[in-house]
Amino acid sequence: MGHPIRVAALRRRAAAACAALLLLGLASGTGARAAPVPAPTPTPSPTQAALDPRITEIMGKPEYRHAQWGLLQTGPADGGVLHSLFPGQFFIPGSTAKLFSVSGTWRTLGTDHRFVTPVYAVGQRTGATLTGDLDLVAQGDLTLGGRTRPDGTVAYTDLDHTYANDFPGATLTPENPLAGIDRLARQVRASGITRVDGDVIVDSRLFAPDPILDPTPTPLIVNDNLIDLLTTPGDRAGADARLDWRPKVAPYAVTSTVKTAAAGTPTNITVTTTDGGTRIRLSGTIAADSAPLLRTAPITDPAAFGRTALIEALGRAGVRVTADPAGPNPAARLPRDYDGRPRVAAYTSPPYEQYAKLILKVSHNLGANLGICLMAVSAGSTQCEDGFPVLAAFLDRAGVDRRQVELMDGRGGNPADRATPRALVQMLAYWQRTPDARRFREALPVLGVDGLLAGNCRSCPARGKVFAKTGAAVGGDALNDRLSVGAITIAGYLDKGGGRYDTFYAGVNGAATPTANPEDILSISNDLALIAAYLQESP
Repeated sequence: MGHPIRVAALRRRAAAACAALLLLGLASGTGARAAPVPAPTPTPSPTQAALDPRITEIMGKPEYRHAQWGLLQTGPADGGVLHSLFPGQFFIPGSTAKLFSVSGTWRTLGTDHRFVTPVYAVGQRTGATLTGDLDLVAQGDLTLGGRTRPDGTVAYTDLDHTYANDFPGATLTPENPLAGIDRLARQVRASGITRVDGDVIVDSRLFAPDPILDPTPTPLIVNDNLIDLLTTPGDRAGADARLDWRPKVAPYAVTSTVKTAAAGTPTNITVTTTDGGTRIRLSGTIAADSAPLLRTAPITDPAAFGRTALIEALGRAGVRVTADPAGPNPAARLPRDYDGRPRVAAYTSPPYEQYAKLILKVSHNLGANLGICLMAVSAGSTQCEDGFPVLAAFLDRAGVDRRQVELMDGRGGNPADRATPRALVQMLAYWQRTPDARRFREALPVLGVDGLLAGNCRSCPARGKVFAKTGAAVGGDALNDRLSVGAITIAGYLDKGGGRYDTFYAGVNGAATPTANPEDILSISNDLALIAAYLQESP
């Protein structure tokens, strides 16, 4: 008898994580060494070169016996096809779909677009006292200062905290997730207000959250709408583990009963939430020799969370608010508009280019879906679904045949999402015709260097010469006690030297792993990284 429960758990973990993390974790730069089986050798057209035999060897592995490969490489000058396998066939894109959504958002908003989040004083001002409310008007800022470095760039790690519940090794950026909120509070104090006889309200009317987009974007986002929970082993086996968490905002409270286990034993930490997610409890064990382990819990009401965070920040800045900090967000008190209301604070974000880089480097799902809602807002709508016509119009202008793209979200995680190799290469080729070609290329993960390609091909000749977005769709196969690989894909640019950058796509639909071990997925995804490397190395 198999292990359907175990496979189901692996399916949930793999489906959530592998949509982005397909190439992370194998730093050796070598593919799986399973003996290859005969595979059809692609016959090049008169205008195409033969594939590197190392690529055809990968395609002949047992994992791909029943799979379908897609491949397309084109030159930068005239788009001439150098290699091609089923370029017009639909493939599951995984997170390579972010190439479409991020491109559309980038071009709709503009490279240098900055989100300005204001706070208005609504009421009567008498000296330093405001009798009325402070309204924070959310503008869809993805990080609200929570990742911004002193030089204005946005910080990221190769394995982002948004994937902490799916893969070990996720790490935090050092920036304060409440930095933007704190800055707004200090500006309110600098405006001369020291007392608010009223309330603080988050105005989230920019757009309506759409649950079809998973994760669901909200107009106000603080720390990716997550509570970070960092567990560190105690000094010895049997000791209580140490816990730190952020951002610390009432009424959220975190407790831990995690114990330190002997070195070499498994680490197993469970996170449970109650009271609408505001009471978080960690239990289990962490090995004495384990690195600190990061987990996250969702912020279930971002508007109420932001309201409390701002009231607490105002208190730290020397502004007293008479309202209960832990109360609900009283949106019914909001005015129809803010004409004539004094703006007492505003936080300005880094340019959108920096957010695009964050989304593409770490495959930030919330940020990619947020782009759909922001495109809707640009068209005057509060309904996120209205972002898709904006994206469609952009793809038409960019020369992408959108009949070869099917999307229901911005992240590439919906089961309906499809794209052909040709459409993805058309999207990449578009950027090469723009003044932002270098910016877009360098926003992608770089093979062996950073983002979700940091761990691959560190010693390959192609290291640093492949700029590419990765994607995957993985589920469980309970029937055969293994994992089913809907798709693993990679698309981007190959630095061929002399300022030449070829566009490329490589992907496989319908592969299968020999076991239910997620490490087998990493072996397949490493094969895709190697194919990209071999394309770069080939003359």
